[in-house]
Amino acid sequence: MPERTTRERIADELREHPRSGSALATEFDLTRSAVYDHVEHVARSLPSGETFLVAPPECRDCGFDGFDDRVNAPSRCPECRGENVAEPTFLIESDG
Repeated sequence: MPERTTRERIADELREHPRSGSALATEFDLTRSAVYDHVEHVARSLPSGETFLVAPPECRDCGFDGFDDRVNAPSRCPECRGENVAEPTFLIESDG
């Protein structure tokens, strides 16, 4: 049986548990930017019957969660300028 690709393994992990980019980077020994590239591709290529869910980044200081890019982790909050921003988390759910 051929070895699973990194994207297939990331998708498998996201079917089991919600994960942040940092958690996936650690688990798969990748940079966070590489993980975000993989995650974006996984989201676009899911088979029918599955939904890619994103819990958006959120500022832990003021609660702002209206970031323009819901997939990447922002470095600071545009509202309060704080740097205490929680990363987005990802999950793949079956529609059935």
